[in-house]
Amino acid sequence: MAFILRRPFAIASALKQAPTASSTTIRAFHHTPLKSAPSNFFTSRTTAASTFAQSRNVFRNTFRRTYMQGTPTVQTGNFKQRLLYGAGIFGGAILATNLIFNRETREDGGMPIFERAYLNETFLHTGLGIGIIGVAASALHRSGWSYRLMATNPWLVAGLGLVGSIGSMYGCMAIHPDNYIPKYALWTAFNLTQAALLSPLFFMQPALLARAGLYTVGMMGSIAFVGATAKQEKYLYLGGPLLAGVAIVALSGLAPLVLPATATRTLMWTENLWLYGGLAVFGGFTLYDIQKILHHARLSERGLLPRDPVKESISLELDFINIFIRLVQILGMQQRRK
Repeated sequence: MAFILRRPFAIASALKQAPTASSTTIRAFHHTPLKSAPSNFFTSRTTAASTFAQSRNVFRNTFRRTYMQGTPTVQTGNFKQRLLYGAGIFGGAILATNLIFNRETREDGGMPIFERAYLNETFLHTGLGIGIIGVAASALHRSGWSYRLMATNPWLVAGLGLVGSIGSMYGCMAIHPDNYIPKYALWTAFNLTQAALLSPLFFMQPALLARAGLYTVGMMGSIAFVGATAKQEKYLYLGGPLLAGVAIVALSGLAPLVLPATATRTLMWTENLWLYGGLAVFGGFTLYDIQKILHHARLSERGLLPRDPVKESISLELDFINIFIRLVQILGMQQRRK
């Protein structure tokens, strides 16, 4: 009864289809030769019973077809609730992070203009670098580079990737910012190297990559806000502990190459350490890098350090890439469990 109340037009559609089957039977009966017509009472009862059973099947199939093939409707209420829940969780996370890590704010009346300008230039180069990586990785994936990269020896890929990434990175950092052409050339080479190594990520679903990118921007944006508004040089002491943490995370990432496949529990622990420990470490690096950029802005204002936003952007790009990769893997694992 509840189904009929939810589907008021199902009965009407069933009644429209039921006479079709019965009329077919009657029409066949009228066109049947006289000698093959039903000759006794039992034969007519059998024909009537089969007609009723056929009509009942049509009626039943109508309900089944209406239920199974109904057009899926988007429940706007649930979608709005999810949006509100997501916004509430994101805002609560920013508020909690601000209350925990940003209880001591700046005492110099806010961020000076030169610090804001230096930070904005660094963010601009970071966004451009990430854009270059995304566009180049997509183009390489469409050209078949990802398949060839996956078929190559992993040790060769790791060795060439480290040489290309570290070489171009330190070369770009070492060049004076007044030498625009070689500096930006090495900066572009660094981004293209990262794109070549990250192109296999495009085997994942685009929606999952978009979610991971959105979460990465939200996470780094909230941490950058805390680092920019916190007390000067408050989190610069994190450099040493974060280096120790990233060493542990790197060793846990290399564990599957050393440990046997039978050590399931140990591999599970190392994977969790690489994923969630890496998120914590590189989130801390984001906080540290933001305060380091502001510290370098003050030094460059005094003439003690050259103004180099390209060099500063490389650190934030590495933070973004490491957080993004881990979020992609975490979201992929959750999707496979469903």
